Amino acid sequence: MTAELFPSTLPVVTTLGGTESGRAWLARLPAIVADLRSRWSLRLEAPFHGGSCSWVAPAHLPDGTPVVLKVSWPHREAAGEAEALRLWDGNGAVYILRDDREHQALLLERCDPGHPLGTAHDLAAQRRLLLGTEILRELWQTPVPAQTCLEQLGDVTAEWADLAQERMDRLRPGFDPSLVAHGIRLLRELPATATREVVVHGDFNSGNVVAASRRPWLAIDAKPMIGDPGYDPWPLLEEIDDPFAHADPHRVLADRFALVADATGEDAGRLQAWGIARRVETALSVLAEGDMPGAAGVIREARVLADLLGA
Repeated sequence: MTAELFPSTLPVVTTLGGTESGRAWLARLPAIVADLRSRWSLRLEAPFHGGSCSWVAPAHLPDGTPVVLKVSWPHREAAGEAEALRLWDGNGAVYILRDDREHQALLLERCDPGHPLGTAHDLAAQRRLLLGTEILRELWQTPVPAQTCLEQLGDVTAEWADLAQERMDRLRPGFDPSLVAHGIRLLRELPATATREVVVHGDFNSGNVVAASRRPWLAIDAKPMIGDPGYDPWPLLEEIDDPFAHADPHRVLADRFALVADATGEDAGRLQAWGIARRVETALSVLAEGDMPGAAGVIREARVLADLLGA
C-alpha cells in the first residue's frame, strides 16, 4: 500500500526530496495520511500525479461520496487555503468538508471529470478566458471578513519587491534597469492604489480551474490573500494559450486584456500593470534559480507588456 500511495515518481517526492525540510516532511507523510485515513474513515486510491508541494489523492467516504484528500508540505502560501474555501462556500470553488490545520490537510469536494480548463482545446481561447473570468467574478463577490488570518497582498508583494531588487543588485543580469525598476515600483504601488479589496485566489492559472459535475468549472489550489482583484487574472490570461507565441503578441494581449477588463469590470491598464509587475518578479526569481536563458525570456515578455502599456 505504501508503494501505491507514495510512488517515488510523484512530482512532490522528486521536488521536495531535494531539500532537507522536504525530505523530513516526506518521511512523516505516510503516518500523516494513515492517521487522516483512519480519523476521517477514508477509502484511499492512488494519488494524482501532479503538484510539487502537496500530496493529493482521490478517496471515498463510508457512504460512497467521492472526495479528495490533500496534504500540503507546510509553507506560507498554503496556510490560508482552508479559510478561503470556507469563505467562498462552494461559490466558484470546491467545497471544503474538513481540515486539519496541524498537518495542513484538507478534505475536499471531488471534481468530475476533473480536467483543467487549459486542456479544453475544443473551446476557443477567448471562450476559455471568459469561463475563467466568470469564476473569478464569483470568488471576488465574497465579502472580506473583518477578522482573518489571510495575508494582505500588499505585504507579500512588498517583500517580493525587496527580494527582486536584492537579486537585481547581486546578480547583475544586464536586464533593462528602467524596466526592472518599473516592475518593482508596481509591486509596491498597485496594492496601495486599489479601489477595493477582495479575497484573491492567488494562483488563478488555467490548471487550477477544473471541470466538475456540480458546476461546469470550479477553482482549486488557491493561495489566497486579501487585496486588489486586478492581481488575479494575469496567469489565466497568459496560460490559456501562450500570447507571446503569436505573430502579433501586442494585439493578442491587448484584445485579451480588454476582454477580461470588460468581463470583470476591472481597469485594463491595471491588469496590464500587474502583468508587468509579475513578469519582472518572475524573471528575477528564475534568475536566482540559475536559469539565465529562462529569465531573459521572461524579461522580454515584461518588455512586451510595458510597450503595450506605453511604460
